[in-house]
Amino acid sequence: MADHRFKIVGLGEILWDIFPAGRQLGGAPANFAYISSLLGNCGSVASRVGADDLGRDAIEHLKRRGISTESIQSDPDHPTGTVQVEVDAAGQPRFEIKEGVAWDFLEWTPDWARLAGEVDAVCFGSLAQRYPTTGATVQRFLQAARPGAVRIFDVNLRQRFFTRDILVKSLKVADIVKLNHEELPWIMHMLELPDADETSSARRLVALHPVKMVCVTRGDRGSLLVTSDQKTAEHPGYRVKVADTVGSGDAFTAALVFEYLRGSTLLEMSDTANQIGAWVASQVGGMPGPPEGGLRKRSGQWV
Repeated sequence: MADHRFKIVGLGEILWDIFPAGRQLGGAPANFAYISSLLGNCGSVASRVGADDLGRDAIEHLKRRGISTESIQSDPDHPTGTVQVEVDAAGQPRFEIKEGVAWDFLEWTPDWARLAGEVDAVCFGSLAQRYPTTGATVQRFLQAARPGAVRIFDVNLRQRFFTRDILVKSLKVADIVKLNHEELPWIMHMLELPDADETSSARRLVALHPVKMVCVTRGDRGSLLVTSDQKTAEHPGYRVKVADTVGSGDAFTAALVFEYLRGSTLLEMSDTANQIGAWVASQVGGMPGPPEGGLRKRSGQWV
């Protein structure tokens, strides 16, 4: 099982993050698929780009990083997604996400139906469901995913692109819910649930929805895991010199799923996820090149 390559899909947005110093390919599903591949799984992206230069560049960029692009659709009418990113002195990003772009119009196709029937895990978010077309396609993919596939709901509350309905529908189909410490109070408020503290709130989400695990990331303060049988695991995190935090949460999710699929303990999941998330935060962009010798675990540490 340790050497098995699971089929992992990042479902939703792919886009170019436009930084002051240049552009970096990103989008939570794409970042997730990339880190999944670096860890040894078979990562692919199910998304949509425009029939434009940015779309062609995105395809080539993913291919060079060893990520399958067979499930990326080409849109003749809408441009490839972009996001203007500003990073503050602490490395925290601020996003301005363009609307009406290719990934807002994901289509359900026979190829995607086949892909859904093969996946071991699929990660989806709230952002990609902002438009009805893509929202319906995401939900259809999740329903068609093979029995036993792990469905990971990566909550990403961006700008005004989220609603209570999106959250409720996603919670109903998710096995794992991952969100950060700033999003948790918003979620509790939108669902009209009490929000006393992070552990109590996470336990309430697990108890009220058919999810197996809730994960709360805390930036450089680590993370909290709560399972459906009310087990918990807290991790203090790893301190690194932050380049920017773009994609660090997506890397955390990919590493968490990597360990989850292998039946690891909560502490093992937490440790690997925090290590990989911290490593990406120390690099520029959400898809940094692998370290020399590849991303491997040596003497208990991932480098």
